[in-house]
Amino acid sequence: MSDTFDARTETARPEDEHRFPCSNCGSDMRYAPSEGKLICDHCGNEEAITIEDGPWGGGAELVENDFEAALRGQLDSAEIEETRVSQCPSCGAQVQFDADTHSQDCPFCATPVVTDTGTHRHIKPKGVLPFQLAEREAHSAMNKWLGSLWFAPNGLKEYARQGRTLDGIYVPYWTYDADTKTSYRGQRGTAYYVTVNGPDGKPRQERRIRWTRTQGRVARFFDDILVLASKSLPKRYTDALAPWDLSALAPYTPEFLSGFRAEGYTVDLEEGMVEARQIMHAQIQRDIRRDIGGDAQKIDRMDTHVDDVTFKHVLLPVWIAAYKYRGKSYRFVVNAQTGKVQGERPWSAGKIALAVIAAIVVGVAVFYGLEVMDR
Repeated sequence: MSDTFDARTETARPEDEHRFPCSNCGSDMRYAPSEGKLICDHCGNEEAITIEDGPWGGGAELVENDFEAALRGQLDSAEIEETRVSQCPSCGAQVQFDADTHSQDCPFCATPVVTDTGTHRHIKPKGVLPFQLAEREAHSAMNKWLGSLWFAPNGLKEYARQGRTLDGIYVPYWTYDADTKTSYRGQRGTAYYVTVNGPDGKPRQERRIRWTRTQGRVARFFDDILVLASKSLPKRYTDALAPWDLSALAPYTPEFLSGFRAEGYTVDLEEGMVEARQIMHAQIQRDIRRDIGGDAQKIDRMDTHVDDVTFKHVLLPVWIAAYKYRGKSYRFVVNAQTGKVQGERPWSAGKIALAVIAAIVVGVAVFYGLEVMDR
């Protein structure tokens, strides 16, 4: 999708746009989730982030972009940006690095990555959900989650608790709005009961359905259908981090990214719309079944018209831990808004073996106990 933009719409962003020097000492400042402002770790200076729009600034809601215009490469030049990224050779993640970084482990899979000066031209984020959990809070949530897992290796738990840093990453998402109208044909089922003889010869009531044909129309406006625009993490993890409170989205400003990194999208706008249409289709089916009513429903045909499609590119915050433990990678993801944790489920072969042995011992003891009682 990003390759279809006309070169005249391209705007380059300086490599140090996410770096904000302290007005007091000149050191780089970082965004502090707990304080909601920029903090200088060198001199302690604090600076507020001032924006005009959205819930953070008391202004209007975020403005949507026109989907069809984007597909034609006709977005305004202000909606396009260029970032310096490095692509992981293992998982394919495209992560932004600052100008002074030349090598670092990939935050998604812990693979060493050598950065380059490549750029990624893409649709500029419209909104950002600022980090609300500090790293220590994310560590606490992850350790609590690990501690709740039965049969997890003790070594991995201890490894994770040893104060190793988590990476704060803004993950790209698309949101889609659309107005839909659907005409359908289907069948309404009405339940009734008849008396039949069961296998034992005794009478019983059997439920049956009487079908009648029906047709109608349903309409729904979809607001902010959320679609992951990254392929770096298993989708089952990121989907399980939901729900997100998108009402807390702030208009995009690079100050929120100071001290963090942002991943470039690898699912383009059109590909994301395919998933959005699947989400719409499932909801429209539920609407139709509700409209048909009765005790059961069949949908024979549905014809949906989708109009006025708009979208936003938004960044949502996660804390990521990628550990290599005894030759195997483990990845854990923390929703930096709610503290919800997902990750690869570690298993301890030793603990499982002990549990199996214990179960066998208990079973044998119960068996012999019953034998003694029978005597």
